[in-house]
Amino acid sequence: MKLKVCGLTKLNQIQELIFLNVDFLGFIFYEKSPRYVLNHLSLEDISTINHQGKVGVFVNESLEKILEISEKANLNFIQLHGDEDENFVSELKKKLKPEIGIIKVIRIGSWAMEAVSKIQKTINKQLKTSNYILFDTDSKAFGGTGKKFEWNILNEIEIPLPYFLSGGISEENTNDINILNQKPFALDINSKFEIDAGVKDINRIKKFKEFYTTVSPEGTT
Repeated sequence: MKLKVCGLTKLNQIQELIFLNVDFLGFIFYEKSPRYVLNHLSLEDISTINHQGKVGVFVNESLEKILEISEKANLNFIQLHGDEDENFVSELKKKLKPEIGIIKVIRIGSWAMEAVSKIQKTINKQLKTSNYILFDTDSKAFGGTGKKFEWNILNEIEIPLPYFLSGGISEENTNDINILNQKPFALDINSKFEIDAGVKDINRIKKFKEFYTTVSPEGTT
């Protein structure tokens, strides 16, 4: 499994994560987030970061703004974390550079077990437009809760795209991934590995990366 660290705001920490071979670097372009990256870094700052996994996270943003930021920040992936429908994603895909991947987030709440068919329909609508799915815990703040949803819901649906698993991931629950029939393409960590909002605990991330990469699908080392 690959690793994505989201909610980055500090250039020195980003360089440390690059040194640790973190696969995806997440930058939040949602003004209401306490990890809103443009409060700390400029688009030019982000554009000069030498990494092939720069992910811009957007929540119900306009098409024009996403395109502008993706160009100026030299993003590799667009993560749509809001209520964007398949028509919006389709239009975005047409206008983005073809090499930019799209990650569509599906937020899972406590209601999920009663809405399996609805979740499945939502996933199926993404097949022609998205490259990846990301499952996260539902919240009014659109993520960053540090809370884990019931992962066993993922065994009740078909997931035809590689997916990121997010929402309260930590050392304590990584072995729970073994219950999943289809394993994640990547783990997405954020608030559980912070000293403060947007300030990462690099040593803890390093230890976590070493820990989970030594665990086989059967949970043995």
